[in-house]
Amino acid sequence: MPARKKQDRVCRQCHRVLDSDKEACIICGDANLSTDWQGYVVIIDPRQSEIAEKMNIDLPGRYALKVR
Repeated sequence: MPARKKQDRVCRQCHRVLDSDKEACIICGDANLSTDWQGYVVIIDPRQSEIAEKMNIDLPGRYALKVR
């Protein structure tokens, strides 16, 4: 039987994509995490990124586009 892949979690507050073992967001500290999300964007340099500006992202990392 194949091992089940652990599903990443996403913070509903800031949309940061987190590892599945996290209990709270490493950015904002919110514990309201979701496994129901779609798409993500990788922000390398938030100061130069128009997408980061529109999503109100200040730190580099992976962010979900849609979180339920």
